[in-house]
Amino acid sequence: MILTYRNLKIAYVVSCLILGLIILAPTLSLVVTLPVSSERFSELWVLGSEHTAENNPLNVKVDEYRTVYLGVRNHMRDLEYYVIYVKLRNQSEPLPDIANGTASGLRQLFEYRVVLEDGDIWEKQIQFAVDSVSFDGNSSKVMNLLVDGYALGVNETALWDPAKNGFYYQLFFELWRFDYSTSHFEFHDRFVGLWLNATATMS
Repeated sequence: MILTYRNLKIAYVVSCLILGLIILAPTLSLVVTLPVSSERFSELWVLGSEHTAENNPLNVKVDEYRTVYLGVRNHMRDLEYYVIYVKLRNQSEPLPDIANGTASGLRQLFEYRVVLEDGDIWEKQIQFAVDSVSFDGNSSKVMNLLVDGYALGVNETALWDPAKNGFYYQLFFELWRFDYSTSHFEFHDRFVGLWLNATATMS
């Protein structure tokens, strides 16, 4: 190719543009917002005393404390205000309906409030025990649940499960987040739980 004055001029201009972009790249990165994943979500988990997935169900005795780790991580790309409700149910009572975005209708026994920046994690070691359990034929009744030193009146009844040979309750945690458009907490389609076998309290 013959290098003419015109070709040299074009090559010079292109070289200057490329060099300019290289020099300005760090500054442009502060101004230009690159596309990010549109997925926004929150994580919720409960782990056993060894900080691993615990075998379910947990066999519980009166006033015998068990330890679990409850955690939340914010992937909502904004500051989030969460509340985690603690609830207890028997096998026939409703869990949250994720498909319809509705929480369980069971009453809240306890709550944890958390404010997290995007990407931040909150995790808490929780100690709990059942208290004042009574038995009458094929039913059992837990009158109190102890959570982090607080005595919570539950009065929850469970029937004998012949398939599993026990009285079973489920301790579960619902995640709610503050909706700034409505100024209310809304169920955030996340819940985790663990089964408790209260049969051992009979001995």
